[in-house]
Amino acid sequence: MDGTREIPGRSIRDQVSPEEWALRVQLAACYRIVDHLGWTELIWSHTTLRVPGPETHFLINPYGLRYDEVTASNLVKIDLDGNPVGPGAHMINPAGFVIHSAVHRVRHDAACVMHTHTVAGMAVAAQACGLLPISMYALGFDGQVAYHDFEGPSLDLAERDRLAANLGDRNLLILRTHGLLTCGRTVPEAFLFMYRLQRACEIQLLAQGGGGPLVVPADAVRRDGVEKSREFMRTGGYATYGELEFDALVRLMDRKDPSFRQ
Repeated sequence: MDGTREIPGRSIRDQVSPEEWALRVQLAACYRIVDHLGWTELIWSHTTLRVPGPETHFLINPYGLRYDEVTASNLVKIDLDGNPVGPGAHMINPAGFVIHSAVHRVRHDAACVMHTHTVAGMAVAAQACGLLPISMYALGFDGQVAYHDFEGPSLDLAERDRLAANLGDRNLLILRTHGLLTCGRTVPEAFLFMYRLQRACEIQLLAQGGGGPLVVPADAVRRDGVEKSREFMRTGGYATYGELEFDALVRLMDRKDPSFRQ
């Protein structure tokens, strides 16, 4: 799947709307943050973001580039069939298109979709028990995590319907034997969901490795934890959930290497 070449002599920024350019910068920053946190898998895995407009078009990272090479200009815009839209000069990963388009085609509230292959995420995805309610992070998601069974490499378009059905209206999905997926109304929201889910997986593995019995809070405490987490999302000083944390990390990326803005 090849992107079309940009118009000679004109930058990508000059060929898209100011709104899309701002989203491109934000998504490119997200890729750099994922790289900074060590969540990358060579050139694999993706975070996608729907752009404004009547059509369902979304941005995805160029196939073959490391996360620290992603910039606002080299992100590829595609439609739900994987066809390139507008300027660009890179290919995309077909498997990434299948997984992300499965969500974008039905979840119009989920502008951003993150998918990772971290060691901790894949380890919990290999456990029959799934995510256990044994950490503060996991308790905020108790009963809110969906699961999708492994169907092999994600190249079959028919899998999209099953994946979307399993996700439903939830924002967190564990792809068994595969990895983690989160979605959100914004990049910061999807990112913070992923951060908290990743931490919950890391804590679970360390707690299990201790060899002793695990502490699982009572049902009433677990229900209260979910409600308090939801309330904090609404009233915790956020314009949108995750914005404060994400912006703090963008400032760090600007200090580290601001080339993602190009």
